Amino acid sequence: MKNKLFFATKILLVASAIQLYAQDWPQYQGPKRNGTSDQKGILRTWPEKGPEILWTADLGIGFGGPVIKDGKVYLLDRNDQVNDIMRCFDFNTGAELWRYSYDAPGTAMFPGSRSVPAVDGNFVYSCGHNGDLYCIDINTHNPVWNKNIWKDFGGQELPIWAITQCPLIYGDLLLILSQAPEAGVVAYNKLTGDVVWKTPNLGNETYASPAIV
Repeated sequence: MKNKLFFATKILLVASAIQLYAQDWPQYQGPKRNGTSDQKGILRTWPEKGPEILWTADLGIGFGGPVIKDGKVYLLDRNDQVNDIMRCFDFNTGAELWRYSYDAPGTAMFPGSRSVPAVDGNFVYSCGHNGDLYCIDINTHNPVWNKNIWKDFGGQELPIWAITQCPLIYGDLLLILSQAPEAGVVAYNKLTGDVVWKTPNLGNETYASPAIV
């Protein structure tokens, strides 16, 4: 079974003739991580036949989502029971520009992808099904560093819905909830992957991603 990836944001902007490019949406819930956009002139109602589909992409099943930065779309896909796959698409054409995959065997209830990446500078950050946290260079398409937010902090058998985290970049830090017994919030140096600080386990924060307030 395949899911289709649709980009209504650009369709709306083209239809309203306001801008040529959509606002960057570089992380979970948008530029300010609050689920809102500052763009003006977006259509308030759909055309009778719906928006024109400009392009689609075949993906594995799952619950992840894309981010958009500088005309490129990044998405962490999953070939369930085998590996996680970071994909980069051209925003305008839908052409897949590159991909990087790594072994991540196993499955969980409601299998598939379950995270939204974050793009910051020359790097895209993602956290996969098994807790694999990756920093990938968007120019070389290779990893700069990777950690495992579950195993590194005493995690053994994965939680019932596996690891479901959307990384947050804040200054020089990458913040994420480990979901593991020996840590709650973990702050990594975003360029090196070194742990800067961590809190004790916070309890049942398992399926929430962090935000700055």
